[in-house]
Amino acid sequence: MVDVDKIPVQADVLGSDGQHVGKVYDIVDRNKLKLERNDPDAQGQYHLIPLEWVARVDGAIVHLVRTCEEAQRDWQTG
Repeated sequence: MVDVDKIPVQADVLGSDGQHVGKVYDIVDRNKLKLERNDPDAQGQYHLIPLEWVARVDGAIVHLVRTCEEAQRDWQTG
């Protein structure tokens, strides 16, 4: 599992297909990423994705093990 302390706020989140999923707004309970609500695909709502979806962190880019479509289909609104 990825070290949550290595995930910076405002990091871009990309699906395994390289498509933009969102931007990190906060980390909740050290096991979920809360994504910005003002992102074009967020529809004005915060979304949560589990840390277990994170494959790796490269600086300010978070790479997921799921595609963008899979992540957006299964994320939680919060």
